[in-house]
Amino acid sequence: MKKILALCAAACLTATVYAGDFQDITIKELKSDMAAKKVTLLDANGTESWQSGHIPGAINFEVTESKLTSVLPKDKNALIVAYCGNPKCTAYQAAAKAAKKLGYTNIKHLSAGISGWKDAGEKTEPGSGT
Repeated sequence: MKKILALCAAACLTATVYAGDFQDITIKELKSDMAAKKVTLLDANGTESWQSGHIPGAINFEVTESKLTSVLPKDKNALIVAYCGNPKCTAYQAAAKAAKKLGYTNIKHLSAGISGWKDAGEKTEPGSGT
């Protein structure tokens, strides 16, 4: 029984560490928002990863970080979703915090990341140019 409690406590602590400051969004919710054209995606995986395949429409954060205001919507309440590699990856935080610093209030995190997106059988698109 003590081992089970210890495992539960460790799992809860791990979930807390990875939860971060931003609410999670599921792949299903994201797909719905994408279909309704209600989301701006920030890919924080780096240019090489973005070039090899990203969620369709995602912005390469590494390239646009210095000019983020020009690629994000004017509406500060618009949905911004940041993601990186997988549930343990924390690179998304740089993109999410940059948007928050610019005054955006509806920022979420796709914790599944690009690996979860691919594992769910969802399509990616290769990068072109930047």
